[in-house]
Amino acid sequence: MRPPPSGKHACGRSKCRGDPLDVLCHRGYWKGPEEKNTEAAFRRGFALGLGTETDLRDDGRGGIVISHDPVRDGSTMTFEAFLALHGEYGHPGRLALNIKADGLARSVRATLDRFPGVKAFVFDMSVPDAREYPRSGLPLFSRLSEQEPFLSWAGSAAGVWLDGFDGVWYGEPVIGEHLAAGRSVCLVSPELHRRPPEELWSWLAASRLTGHSELMLCTDLPEEALARFCR
Repeated sequence: MRPPPSGKHACGRSKCRGDPLDVLCHRGYWKGPEEKNTEAAFRRGFALGLGTETDLRDDGRGGIVISHDPVRDGSTMTFEAFLALHGEYGHPGRLALNIKADGLARSVRATLDRFPGVKAFVFDMSVPDAREYPRSGLPLFSRLSEQEPFLSWAGSAAGVWLDGFDGVWYGEPVIGEHLAAGRSVCLVSPELHRRPPEELWSWLAASRLTGHSELMLCTDLPEEALARFCR
């Protein structure tokens, strides 16, 4: 499968107004836990025209691989292979690159430079390591949650990774404040923390926020999100 035809939204609705919310798959569009961060999951999401969140770490040999956990063998997809796969589908959506190891900024930048057309941002690295990414010209998203109430590197952050571990602690004013400041905002959907998404999705769908080009939702339920937020 390849991306939807030009001008047709990923939801497949011929009368859809466009992208009221930028939906990102979480570790690809997986159907079972064993598919997370796999080629099959990435292909499924890219074929819908969606971007994805994924995890980057070093392989211990100078390379970068797609893996949430420490690498134990050589079977993990490389970052370069992941970007090439993304390119097969025309570089759909955005890539949210979750940095799982320090010291990768220059290598991530160099690899991305080989794939023009990719729209990506980085997040979730250690606070000291984060300063290297804006220096390398990579958009940095800083975390904000009920456990992390202050935005680190606020002066250089291009966006906010807005999380809620125990519930939806924020509201429209918090999101609107960052959007008004020129920052992108990516909301972490509650099912990533094993909670039903309805609390967030219901007020978000009714809010004035959907339709903002810099608002994103990272979810394990991408097709349900498309159906909910496309009007």
